[in-house]
Amino acid sequence: MDHRTKPHSPSSHGTAVVDALNVATEGRLAELSTLVDDLSTEALNAPAPSIVDSYETESSLVQARLGIASSLYTALRWKHEPTAQHCLRTALCCSGWAELMDLPPVMRDELELAALLHDIGKIGVLDSILCKPGPLSAQEAAIMDCHWLMGEQVLRGSSASPGVLDIVRYSRGWFDGKRGHCDRHGDDLPLGARMLAVADAFDSMTTDHIFRRAMSTQRAFDELFRCAGTQFDPDLVAIFSKLFERDPMAMQSAAARRWIGELSPQFIEQQWRRGEVGAAAPIPTLDSLFQQRLIESMHDAVIFVDAHRKVLRWNEGAERLTGLSGCGILSRNFIPSLIGMSDERQRPIADKDCPLAQAAAGGVQWMRRLHVNGRGGKIVAVDAQAVPVVDSDGVVVGVTLLMHDVSEEITLEERCQNLHDMATRDPLTQVANRAEFDRVQAEFVKAHRETKRPCALIMTDIDRFKTINDTYGHQAGDEVIKSIAHLLQTFCRAGDLVARYGGEEFVLLCADCDNATGAKRAEEIRVAFGMVRHTSLGQRCVTASFGVTEVQPGDTPETMLRRADRALITAKETGRNRVVQLGVGGDAAAGEDKHITATSKKRLAGNMLLKREMTSDSPLERNIEKLKGFVADHHAEITLTDRNRVQLRIGGDRGGPLFKRQSDRTIRLIIDLAFHEESYAPENNPRAMFKRTRIATMISPVKSRERRTAAAMERARQLVASLRSYLMATDVDGVEAVAEEEGGLWHSIRSLFRGAPPANAAAQEAEH
Repeated sequence: MDHRTKPHSPSSHGTAVVDALNVATEGRLAELSTLVDDLSTEALNAPAPSIVDSYETESSLVQARLGIASSLYTALRWKHEPTAQHCLRTALCCSGWAELMDLPPVMRDELELAALLHDIGKIGVLDSILCKPGPLSAQEAAIMDCHWLMGEQVLRGSSASPGVLDIVRYSRGWFDGKRGHCDRHGDDLPLGARMLAVADAFDSMTTDHIFRRAMSTQRAFDELFRCAGTQFDPDLVAIFSKLFERDPMAMQSAAARRWIGELSPQFIEQQWRRGEVGAAAPIPTLDSLFQQRLIESMHDAVIFVDAHRKVLRWNEGAERLTGLSGCGILSRNFIPSLIGMSDERQRPIADKDCPLAQAAAGGVQWMRRLHVNGRGGKIVAVDAQAVPVVDSDGVVVGVTLLMHDVSEEITLEERCQNLHDMATRDPLTQVANRAEFDRVQAEFVKAHRETKRPCALIMTDIDRFKTINDTYGHQAGDEVIKSIAHLLQTFCRAGDLVARYGGEEFVLLCADCDNATGAKRAEEIRVAFGMVRHTSLGQRCVTASFGVTEVQPGDTPETMLRRADRALITAKETGRNRVVQLGVGGDAAAGEDKHITATSKKRLAGNMLLKREMTSDSPLERNIEKLKGFVADHHAEITLTDRNRVQLRIGGDRGGPLFKRQSDRTIRLIIDLAFHEESYAPENNPRAMFKRTRIATMISPVKSRERRTAAAMERARQLVASLRSYLMATDVDGVEAVAEEEGGLWHSIRSLFRGAPPANAAAQEAEH
């Protein structure tokens, strides 16, 4: 699956690179130092964007959209709640997208209904398949692939709209017609079906599953572009990318407001046959809230399964121990192979001999030493205890499994927690101060790199805080600051660190947390803080904006912090009171350097340290946008641009994981980049033309005498890994980083810089 774009001339590409990169970079660097707040007093009380944050909210939205047919959604929710929630998120996304595209009302209504019920056919899929924790067999996969046929039959018996049926039917078809078993392809597919296919895939990629963790939004967009032209409509992918990255929360908020307040009841009733609406979910008791908080705060793994071994709860302790996300495993069947369970002698326990099934059948609790697969496939010894849950009639309704890690090695979270306990406190909020955060962050990132686990950084800033101080006084502002600091501490897990970075700005280091999970946690904090009524403000509510990122290949603590700051600035610019995530995460495939070796004996041509040729499935325009982030986060200076070629000068950060001593000298390097968009025809579709971007990279030192130092080579390697991560590119096979031969793009780029005076000539002359 490859990306396809419309052809452009080389000269137009070059102009776009030069203009866009210069203008946008200058603006971004200025934004990083100055952020002008809107001081409107009325804006202080603006309501928070509408989101789906509770069972009651979800039920209200479904009732407003489906009316008398909401029982269909309720049935899907009882069958498999993660699928129902996926349908609701996809429907809200499609609704906001359709409104921004100004689609006709009838087409928009049909798209919303189809998206909300596009997976209704999973009601007919066996639980053994739908909730299976492991890979599906060929036969099971074939049954799962046909669930849309069952869904079409369910909707045909209830719906009076052929448009809804067409969208559901053709949303499974690929744009190139190669897969999906559809009689249409390309523009012959209904527009709503093509939009639903994109939104459906994006939500699936950014959601946790048992077979993989959620992708970051940037990586998900890159995957959409990679499959544009084959699976998805390339034009719609480009539109969706621009609209969603601009203001994703506004899209869903507008859709939710329209569903609840603007939909016509007459239209809704015309779509479905009348029936009874189910009752609302019971309100949780105070006792259940205490129990939920206790379970989630426990460091030990706590797992609830029902009498059929369907997983009902998977707390954060279980996530830390096994590496499996709770969102991806809920409602699936628990079997020993799910977590690699073995006995005292590390002999695997067969699925048919599941200890939980034995506890449920006998009604007797047990405790024994077991072994399970921990993070990264490491075997972890645990003390496991299974406790049958019996109702008033003496019937076993489920089993609670507790697992305590008894391995002798100190866990990563405990190491980070020790750093947290030793942190110097901010006198006002009693969280870590900025100096301690700067010290701990480097150790934090280093520890997670050593264990190859993700870690996330959340930055938050109180919206319009100057207005609060000017209107209510600085004492009231201090109370608001203490309020958000306390809230951040309540959302901390073992190993996390909260710090006051300055003024009303706070940072939260999240141990063993990826980009998508960090964004979810930030969203929970945002919602909770927006509901707090402050006595010092006359019972008014205040909002906050959040930026989230994850450590990725080539990162230093400084670049990670700057990227989170860029995300926070974007959240402020796009309306405040929202969460924005940036970065591609720590996918090894994007950051591993397969060609560079420390013992290589080949000499480099001229003054080069490294050279690399990479390829990206994204269009050239999108790669330029990614390069802007690299420039901003590394504080790079653009020293030369010409057509499709750019030269950057990077000063090098002191300290951090690269350098052993703070006294090490700063390494200044030059990065020469050449972008080339090429056309090619894939083997499976030779008549279709696709576009991809090749990037030639050369790194050389500002000072020629630094070429042979180990620090300069290590810095160059780090920049190559970082650039590859930002561009989400892969190395071109057969291109050695240290080869002397020059040809192709290398000849072009060296000819360019050989004919022009080097931008760093004055600096070199002054230093020598």
